[in-house]
Amino acid sequence: MSAHPLSLRLDEAQRLNPAFAALIGPTPKPDLSLAEWLATLGSDDLDRLKFSRVELEAHLRALVMQADSLRAPVVGVHSLRILGGRDKNGRAEQLDLELRPGAIVSVVGPTGSGKSRLLGDIECLAQGDTPSGRRILIDGEIPEPARRWAASGKLVAQLSQNMNFVVDLTVGDFVEMHAECRAIDDPEQAAAQVIACANELAGEKFSATTSLTQLSGGQSRALMIADVALLSSSPIVLIDEIENAGINRRQALDLLVASDKIVLISTHDPILALYAHRRIVIAAGAVSEVIETTEAERAHLATLERYDRLMSELREQLRHGARLDALPSFGI
Repeated sequence: MSAHPLSLRLDEAQRLNPAFAALIGPTPKPDLSLAEWLATLGSDDLDRLKFSRVELEAHLRALVMQADSLRAPVVGVHSLRILGGRDKNGRAEQLDLELRPGAIVSVVGPTGSGKSRLLGDIECLAQGDTPSGRRILIDGEIPEPARRWAASGKLVAQLSQNMNFVVDLTVGDFVEMHAECRAIDDPEQAAAQVIACANELAGEKFSATTSLTQLSGGQSRALMIADVALLSSSPIVLIDEIENAGINRRQALDLLVASDKIVLISTHDPILALYAHRRIVIAAGAVSEVIETTEAERAHLATLERYDRLMSELREQLRHGARLDALPSFGI
């Protein structure tokens, strides 16, 4: 935190944290410090801002602290360790699993087996206080409450099955806002990169001027995957059933791995399951097995991907009105 938070100049404060711009508004004296600006406010100004002078000073200090945290180097995670809890019948779960950056782990199991519960435990960095009783360690230690319950700078980013926006913004404005919150020097350029990356993943392209509410489920998921990979500081990413999103799944995972994050993905897709370095098998609410992907399985993966490409081509043909009078040879 700055030694004297309110010594920050107005123009610098507005650049570091968008909330300052909304609060302060246009000012003819951008070289004033926050303390000097606060001293110029009369009772009418404070009424308009709906703060008392003491409350406004505290709010300004909090915004400076937030800006300082955004400028601070992101604290990386070297390992994520999952310690077993209990299954749906109360039996002990035999689990002690450590994951490191760059790892892709698939979570497989029947519907209702507890895949989402495992992702939920990781998202909240559970400490025996969830229905499963699992505990999550970060770098071998219990995470501090401040890291666990932080409203911003969270260690874990999660992409759920349903990614529908309700905010009335364009795609460009939304991503630029996130870039500004991350204190990125050129938010417009960062947003352009995220949108270009998302369009590589999505089947139907969209632009920066497209309304968020007009995005399909697949486009929304592609946008958030690109945003998480390129803008988010969260070192752990959880994805729930990406196969239902209508996007390039392999490219999406490659993108996340390149950003050196720990990625866990709940899936029913054999291609995604085998693409992962390991797969966690869930049964009756507990991890029943952790399987390393073998070279033989990776050889099968190439064949499955070939079939998947053929299915994708057929899907695209049907989407564009083609007739399917005869099936192509799948070489089976």
